[in-house]
Amino acid sequence: METEPKMAHSTQNNNCTTQALPPDQPLHSVLHSPAGIYSPPTAIIYCEGNFARIDGKTANGLIRHSQAYNIVSVIDSCHAGQDSGEILGMGANHIPIFQNLDAAIKHKAVMPDTLIYGMAPTTGKLTLADRRVILDAISRGMNIVSGLHEFLSEDAEISGCAKFMGTTIRDIRKPKASRDMRLFDGSIANVKALRIAVLGTDCAIGKRTTATILARVLNEKGIKTVLVGTGQTGLMQGAKYGVAMDAIPPQFCCGELEGAIVAASDCEQPDVILIEGQGALSHPAFCTSAFILRGSQPDAVILQHAPKRVHRCDFPNMSMPDPADEIALIESFANTKVIGLTINHENMTKSEVKQAITDYTLKLDMPVTDVLIYPPAHLLNVIVRAYPALRKIPLVAET
Repeated sequence: METEPKMAHSTQNNNCTTQALPPDQPLHSVLHSPAGIYSPPTAIIYCEGNFARIDGKTANGLIRHSQAYNIVSVIDSCHAGQDSGEILGMGANHIPIFQNLDAAIKHKAVMPDTLIYGMAPTTGKLTLADRRVILDAISRGMNIVSGLHEFLSEDAEISGCAKFMGTTIRDIRKPKASRDMRLFDGSIANVKALRIAVLGTDCAIGKRTTATILARVLNEKGIKTVLVGTGQTGLMQGAKYGVAMDAIPPQFCCGELEGAIVAASDCEQPDVILIEGQGALSHPAFCTSAFILRGSQPDAVILQHAPKRVHRCDFPNMSMPDPADEIALIESFANTKVIGLTINHENMTKSEVKQAITDYTLKLDMPVTDVLIYPPAHLLNVIVRAYPALRKIPLVAET
């Protein structure tokens, strides 16, 4: 494998226009900001009963990172009155959690622009209680953002209410017409940037969080990096390039992802392109990892694993794989190499995380870290050790 770096819905390789405003961005929020500078729309995240849980991963991700929306509060009666950052273990962020929509709206002097549906239920569909909250938000003049497989813009009641109120519905997973989709054509081979995919041993395991932190630390160190989103949360967060992979017909998955990566390469001329993973290659319920490996043709992979997770998410009779087995599968399936392991510390103490890092480092003979506990420099070291030409700062000791 080469060790020297090669120098959101997009299918046009030369389409390098600036990123458009989110579909629900009110013009007044731009015009009324200083010098007409773009100001993200304010948003409340609806995550009833699921914040800080696996099915609340969209809300969790948006609280950790959001460029496209200014998150002002979260709705989850189970954590009402608490700080969302503290619940996620990231320290106070002053984004409060409220009992219901009424309380969240009363908290702000000005009506927030948007209600984001912050859950990713296995069914991919709304409950009756969720529907009532969405209709209530629309009736108050709020735009709606949803990552569900059930398209709210095609729901007669919800879309009719939105039309009457003059509000918008943004279905993140709603694909464009198949006639406009792109087939894989091999142009990925012309991309000069180093391509690194962040995959995992299960779904909802922290792949996007690791990729987001890695993109930030690489850019901070002068290594120009673009993150290509492949799921609804990454696109909600503001990924400039990407596609919701599980919403695309299989025939076009590789081509659509290839197109997003080629566009990122042509428009940004980055040193590194990170590709957000989905599901797990070994997981029989998902095929997205296979399409990501085929469509992105990554030079390297970072693998995310939760040592204390006993079974696959939503599949209690399906045991978690050993990371060594997942690594072997990835490297046999694609012409790539896994260069590091990152830990999801759910249900683990800090001492258990430290021991797991020691054990996996010895067993797998590769760098291992936890991106939410240890300094970002440890994650950076995973990359620069595999690709020394990227090194622009001294390596830090891994303690």
